[in-house]
Amino acid sequence: MRATELVVDGVTLTAGARRLVQDVSLTARPGEVIGLVGPNGSGKSSLLRAVYRVLRPAAGRVRVDGADAWSLPVRRLARTVAAVVQEPGAGVDLTVREVVAMGRTPHKRLLDGDTAEDTALIEEALTAVDATDLADRSFDRLSGGERQRVLIARALAQQPSLLVLDEPTNHLDIRHQLDVLGTLRQLPATALVALHDLNLAASHCDRLYVLRDGRVTASGPPAEVLTPRLLAEVYGVTAEVAVHPGTGAPQVTFLPGRPRPGAPSGRARPAADAPREEECHTLL
Repeated sequence: MRATELVVDGVTLTAGARRLVQDVSLTARPGEVIGLVGPNGSGKSSLLRAVYRVLRPAAGRVRVDGADAWSLPVRRLARTVAAVVQEPGAGVDLTVREVVAMGRTPHKRLLDGDTAEDTALIEEALTAVDATDLADRSFDRLSGGERQRVLIARALAQQPSLLVLDEPTNHLDIRHQLDVLGTLRQLPATALVALHDLNLAASHCDRLYVLRDGRVTASGPPAEVLTPRLLAEVYGVTAEVAVHPGTGAPQVTFLPGRPRPGAPSGRARPAADAPREEECHTLL
């Protein structure tokens, strides 16, 4: 598995007369974990669909290692990009191991059986999401969180150079949320991930893009993006933002009530609350 570069260049997406995304550009450099955040309906899922080639741009381009994603042969794209979507889906009469094995399909010819390498990668993917005990169970009979972990395992077994994940922590308990995002950080691949939990995004993403009404409102490292003012303007909430003493990442605390026009929208903790630079290196 290797990392690839993703460039979204001035992409506009429409559905009939409705504009879903307007002139959005972003870059994910090889090996980065890039977070998409924003309120419901801001365009996150639509933008991801353009990247994994379900929703064709009305304008702009999606480039994977410099090549137009929409011009690549389907098989080549499937070897490069793996997607995990929000809806785990039921009605699949397969075992968990068979579902995860589907991730190996882009690397095989029609009617090819599993090789020893395939089997090893499938087991490795199951282990990565703590699903080895589910391997022989019916996918259709799993809980929502269990299905989500299995679909992430299928994407890992695909060995893509670019992972596109739409709310991958949905339905997961806290332990598995941390495990899944921790796995993304360790992979030799690039990841573009939509998240609602801003604290998870802050602690696991290299950079964030904030979407609002289909446009990029802000982008940059989490510490620069997640400010009380931005949270008030984009989410309509009052919040404090501090530096977590253990990770050095921003930590958002939401406060009761909505921000009043012209009133302070929250506050950033004083710099004295943050660990010194040398402490951050040690804690990380």
